[in-house]
Amino acid sequence: MKKLENYFYESSKVIQSLNSEIKKLNTISELMLKTIQRKNKILIAGNGGSFADSEHFVGELTCTFNNKKRKGLPAISLGSNPTALTAWSNDFNFYSYYERQVEALANKGDLLFLISTGGNINKTTSSLNLYLSLKKAKKIGCKVVSLIGKSGGNLKKYSDHFILVKSDQTSIIQEAHICLIHYLCYLIDKNVKN
Repeated sequence: MKKLENYFYESSKVIQSLNSEIKKLNTISELMLKTIQRKNKILIAGNGGSFADSEHFVGELTCTFNNKKRKGLPAISLGSNPTALTAWSNDFNFYSYYERQVEALANKGDLLFLISTGGNINKTTSSLNLYLSLKKAKKIGCKVVSLIGKSGGNLKKYSDHFILVKSDQTSIIQEAHICLIHYLCYLIDKNVKN
């Protein structure tokens, strides 16, 4: 970005471009609803700001969003147990932590929802933990949805469904991701059966 004064313009332009993703968002919300109706759960993971988004998303699903009368929905943030996170990372490595959590918590029919600004580009360790969790989830029989940015990396290549935010700037991708998350919450609230 050339000038900081253009930041809000650039951010709003990317967010407005998300209107082209409505069909994909409807498909993803239907998959989430089917997962819930089957009594399966949604596992959500991310790193850094995307981890904060995963926690936010889980809070909206398990507590309430717009519909204050809807039931709590089965969602888990995979990074929310600091004891397990630090034990596994210390004794083994951080890259395999989410994979281990998927192994421990996922069942066939669950949904793994990944949030990443880059998506694990080949031959890098950035978001490698998310890619390894994706591979484990597929072996178990879970569907995988990813919100990604930049090139999308391996998460774009191997997810069942994805939305790629068309930006290379991390902060703007994160702003778009939270808009996508809130839109999905509106769709879930509107269509979930109590």
